[in-house]
Amino acid sequence: MPDPGPPTLAENPPVWDRAALKLINDPRDLPFVHLMIACTVTALLGLSLYPLSLTVLEGEWFWAAGVAYLLIWALWTLDRFILMLHCTSHRILFKRGVGGLNKIIPIVLGPFFGETPQTYFCHHMGMHHPENNLADDLSSTMRFQRDRFGHWLRYFCRFFFLIIFELGAYFYKRGQTKMALRAIGGELSFWLVVGLLAAFVDWRATLIVFVIPVVMVRVLMMAGNWAQHAFVDATHPEDPYLNSITCIDSRYNRRCFNDGYHIHHHVKARCHWSDYPGEFQANKALYGEKDAIVFRGLDFFSVWALLMVGAYETLAKAMVELPRAPKRSIEERVEFMRSRLRPIRTS
Repeated sequence: MPDPGPPTLAENPPVWDRAALKLINDPRDLPFVHLMIACTVTALLGLSLYPLSLTVLEGEWFWAAGVAYLLIWALWTLDRFILMLHCTSHRILFKRGVGGLNKIIPIVLGPFFGETPQTYFCHHMGMHHPENNLADDLSSTMRFQRDRFGHWLRYFCRFFFLIIFELGAYFYKRGQTKMALRAIGGELSFWLVVGLLAAFVDWRATLIVFVIPVVMVRVLMMAGNWAQHAFVDATHPEDPYLNSITCIDSRYNRRCFNDGYHIHHHVKARCHWSDYPGEFQANKALYGEKDAIVFRGLDFFSVWALLMVGAYETLAKAMVELPRAPKRSIEERVEFMRSRLRPIRTS
């Protein structure tokens, strides 16, 4: 099934949609307003575990309710929230006159979805995009053998335990003190509140609503980023067509606002999410000339998993034959991919 283009607006939208359209910058982003409501419902379900833990639910019943909440959280809203946060970090959702509403997604809802306040924006917008997976990118994949789980585990542990310190140092070295304070302040304030909730309200609800989501989301983010930048051409690691991949025609794109189009996202970071499929179709020859890697029917997490188990033939079969790109057999595709998975040494 093709990936989604611009959403179609109803000729006579309901009154609440008409009100929302007056507040947002781009009418194509109306789905984000709907998603914000769904995420608010999810967050309220999580908060309800606190009074339930103190009054009604005890022992096994509480843990059953916690598992049910996590299933709703993970299957209903998690993936879509993360990509809504991504899109609205690049393109502000609400108009400047109602700018306070722009804080709802990263600061109010973010902590319920494993995103400590401000840190996603600082890492992604302040560091990752300017550095473009090169040596100074704190989440760069270049120096790793990118089809080995042990290398990914080192990569993840560094991110999980050290990123906030490294990110603060990164900004301080570049004279971006405000950005450093935003990142460190957001991380510390989150864990301070979590500690207080665990100590004085209920540790079990705090574990389920705030701690487990952070761990899960950071695992997913590092698996996703690893796959997005797994296949890097050592001769031109700065070229987005040669240091990123694109995944097309997937359920993930249909749920998550075409996030699979990562190559063009690094070419033009402010491209609207609904324009990615059209851009790819219009410029397939350019992707072919660059010898870019494009997969059909896969998403970043399946690419990561296939790399970890060495399923190169499955990856090769999913590769899209691009116009003007070299014609390769399955075996040649495997060797081609392997050549882009090797560590790239930098000074």
